[in-house]
Amino acid sequence: MDIENDTANQIDIIYEDDSLVAINKDAGLLVHRSWLDKGETRFAMQLTRDAVGCRVYPVHRLDKPTSGVLLFAKSSAVARSLGEAFTEHRVTKQYLAAVRGYMPEQGTIDYALSFKPDAIADKFANVDKPAQEAVTHWQCLAQIELPFAVSKKHDTTRYSLVRLTPETGRKHQLRRHMRHIFHHIVGDTSHGDGRHNRFFRNQYGCERMLLHAQTLALNHPVTGAPLLLKARLDGQWMRILEAFDWVESAEVKTT
Repeated sequence: MDIENDTANQIDIIYEDDSLVAINKDAGLLVHRSWLDKGETRFAMQLTRDAVGCRVYPVHRLDKPTSGVLLFAKSSAVARSLGEAFTEHRVTKQYLAAVRGYMPEQGTIDYALSFKPDAIADKFANVDKPAQEAVTHWQCLAQIELPFAVSKKHDTTRYSLVRLTPETGRKHQLRRHMRHIFHHIVGDTSHGDGRHNRFFRNQYGCERMLLHAQTLALNHPVTGAPLLLKARLDGQWMRILEAFDWVESAEVKTT
């Protein structure tokens, strides 16, 4: 047996019953096959299907560089029910992010987002449709000032740990919203700040975007019982939290 290959094909299941399965998606893992990443061979949907032994249906998405809770249905009927719950904003998603600068204690970003098509995946999409309403709430959990001059304008550099709660689910919403208010998410190569990304790579060995879908709260589509799904943080995240003394701040408070 190829132990290394077998480990690479494992998936972290955080919840499963007869109707649902939720995983903790790794950063860098695609949800399903895409024309944009023809060279990829590992996909969350196929790995989950192989792990649970039945077909699974995606009901929402996470960007490739985002880690955390990813929910699948085990039937098309449950998938439709969950799809309605997401559309009607009956599902609460909370993300953990490390961003540049000091964020205020809490606030809301209400900024409509225009459609940004992918050259291949959105080849036939209507690129002229109006900007869509997009709302994100934030809570600042911790802050730190480091004695490093990442920018030529300052001798020190500041970062914040924030909890982001999107009210809507637009494409790349959190990443684009944080860029809009100049608090770019660390490690975001599309909407972030390259200087801070390089600093985290060189100083802390952090190669990933620091955005994690930490919790997903909903009512079970079959039983109606409340369900709170939580995904633990990976080693690179924990290395940053420990270096900045943010571990306790990042913990999910359920009471």
